[in-house]
Amino acid sequence: MRDLESNSESDALFEFPCDFPIKAMGYTVDGFAQTVMGIVLQHAPDFDPATLEMRSSSSGKYLSVTCTIRAVSRAQLDALYRELSGHPSVVMVL
Repeated sequence: MRDLESNSESDALFEFPCDFPIKAMGYTVDGFAQTVMGIVLQHAPDFDPATLEMRSSSSGKYLSVTCTIRAVSRAQLDALYRELSGHPSVVMVL
């Protein structure tokens, strides 16, 4: 697992606070979107669950959940990415 790059060049790409979309993908199972939303809310308590976006794969096997948060720091994004990618229901995080 690799954190978002934390060198000074990549830090310059972001100006905090900023809106930042996080997409988590997993198998289409009951509760997947709620699991992702719960993790996101732990790291971004001001996230509005009504803005959560879901999209199924063409076969219906996978579900992607996109949450656009108001990111306040690189550390916040790294911690959120680590927790999402470490969850057993999550296959990939972008």
